[in-house]
Amino acid sequence: MLERARSWFESAYERLLRREIGDPPTHVAIIQDGNRRYAREHGDEAPEGHKAGASTTEQVLEWCGDLGIEELTLYAFSTENFDRPESELDPLFDLLAEKLYEFADAERIHEEGVRIHAIGDVERLPERVREAVRYAEDRTAANDAFRLNVALAYGGRNELLTAAREVAEDVANGDLDPDAVDVSEIESRLYRRPVRDVDLIVRTGGDERTSNFLPWHANGNEAAVYFCAPYWPEFSRIDFLRAVRTYESREESWQRARTDRAVALVRAVAEMELVEARAVTGRLTEQLPGVGAEELSAEVARQDPESAD
Repeated sequence: MLERARSWFESAYERLLRREIGDPPTHVAIIQDGNRRYAREHGDEAPEGHKAGASTTEQVLEWCGDLGIEELTLYAFSTENFDRPESELDPLFDLLAEKLYEFADAERIHEEGVRIHAIGDVERLPERVREAVRYAEDRTAANDAFRLNVALAYGGRNELLTAAREVAEDVANGDLDPDAVDVSEIESRLYRRPVRDVDLIVRTGGDERTSNFLPWHANGNEAAVYFCAPYWPEFSRIDFLRAVRTYESREESWQRARTDRAVALVRAVAEMELVEARAVTGRLTEQLPGVGAEELSAEVARQDPESAD
């Protein structure tokens, strides 16, 4: 009876969370932490925890599709993970290769247009994993509805350092004009280039840190971050919906702050020549969401009666 009541409550709460979500993030990145701790608490070895986590990965792909999220990046293996014991690494490499082949051949992956893409220093991985990466990328290359990035041998600091060294070398050799170094130039030198900036980072397992994950694409975009206690194998749809709700709350707060700053700026320039004030207003209005633009226009009307005629 207690289990039925709990199931009913969770189902009702999940429906409530889903109703509260309007526009989801475009790109979600997840740090899948807690597989080994989950295994230990269940009396198993680390490889069993990684296998349990792989099932969660499949579910998250489905949840993303349900919400209309267009890109998902999973932190599957970091550069620091190479320091783990060989007895743990070999089964993990086998599982990574197995899942890449499995995903690449799954009917649902192709029905839903999922394209698989690896990011990271893939050449450091064993040949069997590199071969699985090539197979998965080639097998799904024609799909374009959803992008699944798998971060393998990934380290954000090393990614930026490598890009900086390449730029410095090309400038020193005269192959690159320093004035031509811009955002697109740096992005062209990052690990196999994710397509979009990250809107939301989720970390499971209780730790509240982003662990060198996608610093350019997440920090540069001021991504929302959601930390939660469940280990990755225990991560549920409710946890995922809570994470997305956190993104939406932050986005609403951010848009509110932008609107407030824009209105304050219009007030500050109220004594300028009206033509200049109107020009500033026009530029600001184009950058604000609909409600913010309306509020800004109302403030301009108060400052400049002629604009309301």
